[in-house]
Amino acid sequence: MSGGRSSLRLRLLLGTLVWILGSIGLTGWLLNSLFSQHLSRQFHAELQTHLNQLAASLEFDEGGQAVLSQPLSDPRLVRPYSGLYWQVDRLADGQLPAAIAVLRSRSLWDQALAVPDDRPADGEVHRHAVSGPNGTPLLMIERLQRPLDGPGPAVRLIVAADEALLGEPLQRFRGMLLAALALAAAGLVGAAVVQVRSGLRPLNRLREELGQLREGRRSSLGGRYPSEVQPVVDELNAVLARNAEFVDRARSQAGNLAHAVKTPLSVMANAAAAETGPLAELVGSQVVLARQQIDHHLARARAAAAAQLSGQRCQLRPAVEGLIRLMNRLCAERELQIVLTACPENLVFRGEAQDLQEMLGNLLDNAGKWASRQISVDAAQIGSELCLDVDDDGPGIAAGQRAELLQRGVRGDEHSPGSGLGLAIVDDLARLYGGRLELLDA
Repeated sequence: MSGGRSSLRLRLLLGTLVWILGSIGLTGWLLNSLFSQHLSRQFHAELQTHLNQLAASLEFDEGGQAVLSQPLSDPRLVRPYSGLYWQVDRLADGQLPAAIAVLRSRSLWDQALAVPDDRPADGEVHRHAVSGPNGTPLLMIERLQRPLDGPGPAVRLIVAADEALLGEPLQRFRGMLLAALALAAAGLVGAAVVQVRSGLRPLNRLREELGQLREGRRSSLGGRYPSEVQPVVDELNAVLARNAEFVDRARSQAGNLAHAVKTPLSVMANAAAAETGPLAELVGSQVVLARQQIDHHLARARAAAAAQLSGQRCQLRPAVEGLIRLMNRLCAERELQIVLTACPENLVFRGEAQDLQEMLGNLLDNAGKWASRQISVDAAQIGSELCLDVDDDGPGIAAGQRAELLQRGVRGDEHSPGSGLGLAIVDDLARLYGGRLELLDA
């Protein structure tokens, strides 16, 4: 299916492709959102766990100073700049920082976390995005804690982690998700192509059978098709059958008309033959001309009907050999030889055998009038065309006369026998079958 015409295969594939890409894109966005939310919850839950562990390990001595009873369990907290940090600030009255980083993880090394000056209630957890060591972006949570008994100021417990700890797993997941979705999309597109091709296979088979019908290799469409296509096939077969019926009826009517006209013509011819004089000669010549015209137009009408009827075909070689044998017997007294030089066995004429015989018979008859000793016949398939060459060793036809000789009633030599309709009939029949007659030098 080419450019300017709508392609059903292309439309189906484009629709399927849009659906697949839309579904894959929506699925990817949904999975990415769900995983991102899961990572965020897991990240903050881990920070909360470290904050709870810090709160559980924090104690106050007799002077109200905060001390750590035991180190936190995560080994990253003792590795410098590992990306996971904790810090304890001491607050003065009014909840303003009085001392920053009275306690801190070894991962902070010699630096401290700068916390926004907010005023959380006791036990309330706040979240912030802050800058950590070397300007690294951190996600931080904090809360206040006071001594349960005894004197001492409140302290701010801080746990922070590098945002990369959240972003790196998300990026890895996105890479794997993209690869998986691309693979799934490729598989779905491939499956869609196979499905569309499989679904359209009956149409391809229908096209092949229509081509065979046009070439004359079958007279109707056969086989069973899917329920969506079978009604079209049935309708086409019905049209073909009706067309064949019309052609047969037209042939019958044309034959009846020719017979009805020839009968009075025969009466007129017999009456003219029984008389003498100029009038009788004129009537006789006009009767002969009328018969020739009837034969010509009858052949043309029959060929036109046959050309419109698909499925007509005949083997070329037997028809050619039969005509050559007949012409050789007719020309035996002149010592004229007609030979078939080339005609492959598989050549077929897509039309009625009677039309083929009439065309070839007229060509051989015309060549026989001018040939000296030999006429050669050559048949070949050139592309989609069937080429039939009839060469004689006669004087030939002048280039200026060739187009004129294809007109009805025109003869190359007015003194030679014949009606001048032979080549015109051949040209008409050839054109009705989509071909042409060419007069060339041998």
